[in-house]
Amino acid sequence: MTWDPTTNPSTAHPAPPHATWRRVVGLVLVAAVAGVAGWGFHRVFPGLELLKTVAPAATVPAVVAAITWRRPLWLALVLDVVLWFAATIPLYGGVNPAMPRDLVNSWQALLTTLLPAQPEPRLLILAHTLVWVAAVIGAETLTRTRTRVAAALPALAVYGVALLLGVDGDGDNLVPTAAILVLVAALAMVRDERPPGWLLAGAPAAAVLAAAASVVGPLLPIAAEPYNPRRNVELPPPIRVDSVSPLDRVSAWLQIPDRELFTVQADKPLNWRLAVLDHYDGVRWTSSARFQPTGGRVPEGEWTGRSATVQQTITVDGLPGTWLPAAERPVEVSGVHGLAVDPTSGALLAGTKPVKGFRYEVTSRVAQPSRADLLAAAPVNDPSLTTFPPGPQEALFRKLAQQATKGADVPIKQAYLLQNYLRANATYDVTAPPGHSLKGLEFFMETTHRGTSEQFAATYALMARTLGLPSRVVVGFRPGQPVNGVYHVKSGHVMAWAEIKFEKLGWRPFFPTPGRSGAKDDHDVVSSAIEESEELAGEFTQGTENKPKDSSHPVGAQAKDTAGGTPLWLIAPAAGAAILLVYGGAALALPWWRRRRRRNVAGAEQRALGAWQQTCDDLGLKEQNALTAEEVVARHPGDISTHLQPLADISNFVRYAPEDVATEAADEAWRRSDAVRVAVRRQTPLKHRLRRRLLLK
Repeated sequence: MTWDPTTNPSTAHPAPPHATWRRVVGLVLVAAVAGVAGWGFHRVFPGLELLKTVAPAATVPAVVAAITWRRPLWLALVLDVVLWFAATIPLYGGVNPAMPRDLVNSWQALLTTLLPAQPEPRLLILAHTLVWVAAVIGAETLTRTRTRVAAALPALAVYGVALLLGVDGDGDNLVPTAAILVLVAALAMVRDERPPGWLLAGAPAAAVLAAAASVVGPLLPIAAEPYNPRRNVELPPPIRVDSVSPLDRVSAWLQIPDRELFTVQADKPLNWRLAVLDHYDGVRWTSSARFQPTGGRVPEGEWTGRSATVQQTITVDGLPGTWLPAAERPVEVSGVHGLAVDPTSGALLAGTKPVKGFRYEVTSRVAQPSRADLLAAAPVNDPSLTTFPPGPQEALFRKLAQQATKGADVPIKQAYLLQNYLRANATYDVTAPPGHSLKGLEFFMETTHRGTSEQFAATYALMARTLGLPSRVVVGFRPGQPVNGVYHVKSGHVMAWAEIKFEKLGWRPFFPTPGRSGAKDDHDVVSSAIEESEELAGEFTQGTENKPKDSSHPVGAQAKDTAGGTPLWLIAPAAGAAILLVYGGAALALPWWRRRRRRNVAGAEQRALGAWQQTCDDLGLKEQNALTAEEVVARHPGDISTHLQPLADISNFVRYAPEDVATEAADEAWRRSDAVRVAVRRQTPLKHRLRRRLLLK
């Protein structure tokens, strides 16, 4: 039997509905995409707590959608809200009335937190809620619509939020980005009604593309820094940490020198910094620190050259207040719940007063600049650190400072000569009256010439300010008494010193307080930092014949400029660009490949049916398989029907032909299909064609 154009069967068999396995697999993929998007917060909350929060938020909405997909939407949404609230109970350890307030404030709290953030419920509630909402929207979209990848879009938005909030965090997002690429590709194939074999072949292909993106991404020449929302957030105002300043405690601690304060297990003896005070009002030195919560990371200081790393395990005994001691510039702290840090000074603060026996670990970097680095250093220009309170004492302090530093031609020499001047012209005396007001310091300089490190450090900082050297006062402790590798720090080891801030070097310590005898015993224990400063001061007072030229570079600067490696923040944008590139390529190539496959299929009958199927796709009827050929023709009068009607006749004949179909029928079907395609493109606006192409229709 040959094809007869007059043959016109009245109906075509409708396509079977979506198989149950496609809906189940689709929900699994939507839950997986939401879960991976939630794991994008790993740079904000590293550790197991994030996984415990994200896993139920991603999976429960998918289960609800699977159960209620034939029920009204409002019922599913009500059930999702109830279960979301129930899931916050184990997160908080019970019903917490403050949970709505935490959810509203979590954005601001995270933007003012130094990453990684503490995995506290008041912060984790944000990731929990965002992932839950994305999973709900995605699961309901998948079960109640026939879209392809729209169900993954909410999770992609959550992933974008996670990338934004984790800009400053450690680690990278290569693995989550690659996983999302593979999962979205698998979801598109499932929703496109591909056979299971496509999934087995497509998922590995997507994985290969993701791996290629992870390799190529870091090599892309991207120079722009990622947007960091924390730069535009106003930090909390300076706060009064304790009712009693640590500097006010110095004299009191010296009167009871045997009181146990804390112990330090470390490889070497160092001075243990407690509090940094940079604001002086004429009566008291206070701190202008803007403490930010952190999960343990402390931002590095200005010095990027050679340094030593020191590990410490500190156990609190009788130390009052919430300041936490540490050596030099901490870079990482663990074991402190509610830890806050001042990024400028590196000062540490506990959320609550540590109890006796409280233990924590600190990693510190001890700068080791060379003599050339110190000689080339210039003081930073910061008026807030050179301000002298109004009063007649300023003229006295300036006069004495100029007298002490006469002949010094570089700032670092001025700083060391000023240190030597105080050590040589005043006496250390634990019985001296306390206080560091301008009147008291004037009396100390002109009359008594006796004081504790409180007066020496405060006087040094003010004299330095009259010379234009930005200064502050630090309260801390000498190394303590070593016993089997553990340094026992008592109240009598308290010491205040001053610091000057230099460009690139950062803050450098100076110790103007002499030893008890007025010589070099330095309070009975020789601090390694004091010993170093004494050696350098001796070198600087020998002349300037070895002063380096202005063109010299600090040690480590060149290494930093030429260091290899790609910044981590390049990886996520590069991976995102790779995803868009791959998706765009698929959107361009898939329709061409689909049409070519149908045209070249074996057998004239399959070629003719492929022409009709291709035409239905071109007409936008891919999702309406139940329409008969006559219904399709009736929907498209005019120029399109001129070629559509003969193609419909061929399709109906082929479906019910009792014998083989002639090759001429298949060729005629494809000529008609090509003509319909041209007519459709001519009548469809460009933006509509692009939209259909990007949706892989």
